[in-house]
Amino acid sequence: MVAKTLKGLEAVLADELRALGAFDVESGHRMVSFGGDLETLYQANLSCRTALRILKPFYEFEAGDPDELYDAVKAYDWGSLLTLAKTFSIDTTVYSDEFTHSRFVTYRVKDAIVDWFKDRYGEDKRPGVRLQDADVMINVHISGRKVTLSLDSSGESLHKRGWRRASTEAPISEVLAAGILLLSGYRGDRPFVDPMCGSGTFLVEAALIAANIKPGVFRQSFAFEHWPDFDADLFDRLANDDSEERPIAHPIIGRDISPAAVDIARRNLTAAGVAKDVDLAVQPISAWEEAPAPEGIIVTNPPYGERISAPDMEALYETIGSKLKHVFAGWEAWIIGYREEYFRCIGLAPTTKIDLYNGSLDCQLRHYVIFAGTKRDFRAAGGRLKTIEDRADRQRRDERKAFRRDDRDDRRKPFSRDNRRPFRDDRDDRRGTATEGFAPESENPMARRRNIHALKSIGGGGPKLPPSTGAIMRDRGWKKRSLPPKDKGDDAAEKE
Repeated sequence: MVAKTLKGLEAVLADELRALGAFDVESGHRMVSFGGDLETLYQANLSCRTALRILKPFYEFEAGDPDELYDAVKAYDWGSLLTLAKTFSIDTTVYSDEFTHSRFVTYRVKDAIVDWFKDRYGEDKRPGVRLQDADVMINVHISGRKVTLSLDSSGESLHKRGWRRASTEAPISEVLAAGILLLSGYRGDRPFVDPMCGSGTFLVEAALIAANIKPGVFRQSFAFEHWPDFDADLFDRLANDDSEERPIAHPIIGRDISPAAVDIARRNLTAAGVAKDVDLAVQPISAWEEAPAPEGIIVTNPPYGERISAPDMEALYETIGSKLKHVFAGWEAWIIGYREEYFRCIGLAPTTKIDLYNGSLDCQLRHYVIFAGTKRDFRAAGGRLKTIEDRADRQRRDERKAFRRDDRDDRRKPFSRDNRRPFRDDRDDRRGTATEGFAPESENPMARRRNIHALKSIGGGGPKLPPSTGAIMRDRGWKKRSLPPKDKGDDAAEKE
């Protein structure tokens, strides 16, 4: 099976699947592959907090053009998955030079399935196609020439838990919120505060984690309930098993400056059944004067200045930093943000930076260990700042070191034809790849950056004109021919 997730949450999802008893768990790009039985499939949909979909591949083949794709799809026995009375939908993802248009792929797969039924039951006999709430949801994934067809066991994305009754302007995804909480190490074992809670997504997900409530129990249905092999008794037993739930032992506190947002958060907490476990009130972050406990964890998603803004964004982030430093000493904070200039206004050095996507925005999750006094005194007392090292930061640092080391080694060698640094000959072979010594491109096309360290090393190396040899350019005299002679009045006007 394959569990899809958001960038940066693969390792967390892999841990969740292992805890459910899945085997052969392997992380990939925005996905985790794993093995298991029918119970594992049901449990993954019910219990995984960081999964978007659970897919069950059932057919793989290779195709080089739309006709080969059509023939291969039509060759499958679709009667084992569909009947004339059922509806189906197709979701397509394509990474291929042979297939460049995902919608056309969707049409060809749909035509092949429909024609399979027409050939057997008559020209007007076919299952229906439905874009929403179809009985059978088929996922088509094409990578190069490899085509994988999977059954989508989830139906709607698993971030749609079923408890949300309303939302503010830019709510954070439930999957992303749960992933941030799990990345932070929060398991309900210490006080939790979100000082800018908005619609309460972090509060609900924190309460579900603290109480060990399965996030999928609020959903009305899953797509696997329409499969021919659906085991209703097994699923009911798993969905109604609350034996591992526990009481919430530490306070969960939410505050927001907006009364409307607090009202929305309260409605969502009530729908999730955890309103009694959360202390919720209207309060701006500037009004915090005392921490609710000597130590705990803060997780928050402040405005980015995009869809939600504040009159003075820099002042808001300066207030966040000031309150963290002077009110929440002894705590740790995890803040997801978008703009580097606002992060700098916090005025605290993060111990960890993790790249995440919040919707279409390329964001960062930053971790702050808050302590009184100086950093030297904190470390002398046994405090540790670097709790989790971001893999991307480590990779970039190693690449910079490797580039500088290679550059120094090359400068030590005398120049000859044998030790020239490869440039022209192998550049075409490396085009489009992340080569050694150069930072890989971001997945977000709008966030690509050049390797500034490589540019610095060749700074000033551009083409330069040779010294003048005394050649004189011929005077074309166009100024004299095209401009009339000026009188003294013109000169006086120009000076004026």
